[in-house]
Amino acid sequence: MDNASRSERSRKAALAAALTIIARDGPGRLTLDAIVQESGLSKGGLMHQFRSKEAVLKALLEQQLTHFDDFTRDFRSKLGAASAQPELATQIATSREIVAQQYSVAQAMLAALASDPSLLVEARDLDAARVKAIKKEAADSELAVLRWAAARGLALLAMLRLCPIPETEVERLFERLLDDGQWSALEQKAKPPVKRPVRARSRRKN
Repeated sequence: MDNASRSERSRKAALAAALTIIARDGPGRLTLDAIVQESGLSKGGLMHQFRSKEAVLKALLEQQLTHFDDFTRDFRSKLGAASAQPELATQIATSREIVAQQYSVAQAMLAALASDPSLLVEARDLDAARVKAIKKEAADSELAVLRWAAARGLALLAMLRLCPIPETEVERLFERLLDDGQWSALEQKAKPPVKRPVRARSRRKN
């Protein structure tokens, strides 16, 4: 096995061990020593890959972002012209994919975001761009944003392990959020802007 293959194998082993620790013990118990013990890697081998716990968490976040980027592209390509609101459908489906992930992955994402606040800013800016796209394609922008927010709320509840709704019911809720036909009757046409009369400027007397 060449050095590059050995290095990639060690990296994957370290990340897999980190997910196991987070799932079993929680993100607060994640340390480099714990990863060494769980993975069987030497301390030097681990330090060659990751210099700190924060580096491990950031790598886990990047790994998941790559997964969701791939998921988004695949979903969008399969969706084609099946939806009048493709951006909304894609974001709802992505939230459903977050719920489908293991809790360890969700906790790792949250821990990484908490350890580096700048990542939260990046995530917020990405969401702002997505919401803008959702509004642009919708006949009723407020209803579209409500559907997006509901899907994101379900995902966050799952990530925090706070969701009181059974998994089967959560899946049905996502199906309803994705079904444009169940929302068309609630759509309100955008009202034209109210034209205000232009007031004539009073002339000042010298």
